[in-house]
Amino acid sequence: MSRLLVIDDEPSIQFSIEQVLAEEDIELFRAETAEQGLRLAAEHMPDVILLDIRLGDRSGLELFRDLRRLDPKSLIIFITGHGTSDTAIEAMKLGAYDYLVKPLDADQLQQVVGQAMAISHMMHVPTIVEEADRPEDRPDRLIGSGAAMQSVCKQIGRVAPQDVNVLILGESGTGKELVARAIYHHSRRSQAPFLAINCAAIPESLLESELFGHERGAFTGADRRRIGKFEQSHGGTLLLDEIGDMAPGTQAKILRLLQEGSFERLGGSEPITANVRVIAATNQNLDALIEQGRFRKDLYYRLRGVTITLPPLRDRTEDIAELAHYFLFRYNRQLGTSVQSISPEALELLERHAWPGNVRELQSVIREALLASAGPTLLPEFLPAELRREAGGEREPDPKPGATVTVEEDWRSLPDFVEDAASRGETDVYRRALERFDRLVIGSVMRRAGGQQNKAAEILGLSRATLRAKLRHLHMAVEKTLAPQEPKT
Repeated sequence: MSRLLVIDDEPSIQFSIEQVLAEEDIELFRAETAEQGLRLAAEHMPDVILLDIRLGDRSGLELFRDLRRLDPKSLIIFITGHGTSDTAIEAMKLGAYDYLVKPLDADQLQQVVGQAMAISHMMHVPTIVEEADRPEDRPDRLIGSGAAMQSVCKQIGRVAPQDVNVLILGESGTGKELVARAIYHHSRRSQAPFLAINCAAIPESLLESELFGHERGAFTGADRRRIGKFEQSHGGTLLLDEIGDMAPGTQAKILRLLQEGSFERLGGSEPITANVRVIAATNQNLDALIEQGRFRKDLYYRLRGVTITLPPLRDRTEDIAELAHYFLFRYNRQLGTSVQSISPEALELLERHAWPGNVRELQSVIREALLASAGPTLLPEFLPAELRREAGGEREPDPKPGATVTVEEDWRSLPDFVEDAASRGETDVYRRALERFDRLVIGSVMRRAGGQQNKAAEILGLSRATLRAKLRHLHMAVEKTLAPQEPKT
């Protein structure tokens, strides 16, 4: 029988965990204090430990180290009611197996604990990295307590201490540079320089000089030696943003640098050592570019030591309110405004918008709304006109809340819908077509899954939280085809 130790100072949480795992083949021990938890861990040597990050007598992050010294083979899963990105990153840096946010999802708890139990005897001991102070309100802080962003934070925590190259994929405005800065911030190179260069914003003729530098006389106008970004970031981290736009010749030089660890300035012959961690980012499909002969496959493999894919904002609607309030208070300070809250009606408009520009667009919308606002509350009338038109203009009615998940729209109607909407001069065709497509796909899968969200999320390749958010956004209620179970007596 597997052994599980729960260390949490809330008896209700302990009871809930015990109830959820009651039918599992698990021997469960409970502790409400750090001291009691250490004693039980020493006595029973549990396979898995559920550890609250904030205990009454001691920090869970500190207790983690003592538990790991006591038994390096125990897998530790942090649980907390405060799901900030920094906490998730720090937890994973320490070597935690996983990180769960209260209120605990029963299915997720069963899945994570079950997986941990199954592989506990095979787990390698993670490297322990010392904690560092983190300012809570720095401008590059990652925001989002939803499942999608927590998964990204876990990846950052795992990869940051490892000195490997990282490839960050995501649409424009999803926060690729913020993720790169978070990796740097939590890495062993955090005291060395961090530099970023946008490969798409610099002409091809100048990009090589920006990256590698040049000697005096290397080309017309080169009247003095220039130190490039690789040399400037020696010992630190260099972000190559929008690397998918880089010309083939520059790609070849980057590949050589990654292979040999050295380069020459333009017009020079002296090899220069480059001790630099490279993080590359792009909003393009590199596989497609490779097929088209526009991106080197060998460079792609060199760059993707670890790949982190960022979700678009439309797939993490559960984070929109948190992001909006973060930008609200941030711009209050910058602009000298004093808006204290966002009305529920305004939040609803924000959550219904498709956000093709992602987080960057949301940031711009909040700033614009603050400049237009009057009074302590951000109301719908202060939001940009296009957001209000989406809610108030003529359009097909949305399904009523509570409508069952069925596929009533014919797949073949999508082209006709787009054509008709475009011919009427409508300006939100893309968003509405995406919603219709989502409704068709999710409705089909939910029917196939018998209304079971876990199974449907697995088929769709989404987290359960993301699927729930989409169901709410599309006003799709779920009717399970399974008969309800009789309550236990």
